[in-house]
Amino acid sequence: MNMKFFRKLPIPQEVKAEYPVSAEMTLAKEERDDEIKAVFAGESDKFLLVIGPCSADHREPVLEYISRLRKVQDVVKDKIIIIPRVYTNKPRTTGEGYKGMLHQPDPDEKPDLYKGIVAIRELHRTALADYGFTCADEMLYPENHRYLSDLLAYVAVGARSVENQQHRLTASGLNIPVGMKNPTGGDISVMINAIKAAQHGHTFIYRGWEVQSQGNPYAHAILRGYLDFAGKNVSNYHYEDVLRLSDAYAESGLKNPSVIIDTNHNNSGKRYLEQIRIANEVVDNRNLSGDIRRLVKGLMIESYLVDGRQDVGGHVFGQSITDPCLGWEKTEQLILQLADKL
Repeated sequence: MNMKFFRKLPIPQEVKAEYPVSAEMTLAKEERDDEIKAVFAGESDKFLLVIGPCSADHREPVLEYISRLRKVQDVVKDKIIIIPRVYTNKPRTTGEGYKGMLHQPDPDEKPDLYKGIVAIRELHRTALADYGFTCADEMLYPENHRYLSDLLAYVAVGARSVENQQHRLTASGLNIPVGMKNPTGGDISVMINAIKAAQHGHTFIYRGWEVQSQGNPYAHAILRGYLDFAGKNVSNYHYEDVLRLSDAYAESGLKNPSVIIDTNHNNSGKRYLEQIRIANEVVDNRNLSGDIRRLVKGLMIESYLVDGRQDVGGHVFGQSITDPCLGWEKTEQLILQLADKL
């Protein structure tokens, strides 16, 4: 085997014991979990916003961003549930580039997985303890989920991972909503199959154990656009796209039909300012159609403190080092605008 085993990392139980969650934090998470699940079950009319940086790259600007979200959440709480997007591990198409805080808690230094595990747990723990937010993260590595399982409100399975068996089976054992993105080629049936797998129970190997899952009734779709055969961006957030997904759900017999619309990625062609128009169009469509209103539970938006992006090593506080994001002023205005429309 052409790899070097040079350090045994602590198991999740050990990390949780060293960096624990208090009883008050556990109760706050349970209350948030119930509130968010009620949206997916159709028991609540509130709208979800999974919103935040493309990647959580530095602790200080991420927490500054979350502190601002806290103030806006208090203003729109009657209509919107904000789930901060705190993505701590990032898929890379070619394997090159910044892979997130899990790998590099400091993007300017070499990878350190132990420091990364501690850093991402402490970041999510602070978001809950200081700001009352359980957050969203991407389940890039299914075996790592338990390092954060007592802190997360929402998990996304990415377009590259949605066909992977281990992601689907692990999702079936989680007790929080899991969003399955359509694959990069756009085949909706792949996403529907992933949701179906996640909603059923399974027996499988997980972290060296034989485990049995009960199925996750809150597994759902995320529409994020796709690339066609010629490599051209194709969006799938429009009125007709959502109605087609509604028909696919009806034929599938899946529980709690739901979709989150990703306003960036191939839906925007990574033109981050387009997220404002796309978000407004989705909410307008919900207001036009009862079927779309029942199906579309929220939006996924990439935003940070400063518009745009910079390269790794840049020194603009709160500007993305991966995909470009909306800056704070535009973000705040958009959230308040959406609340007025809902």
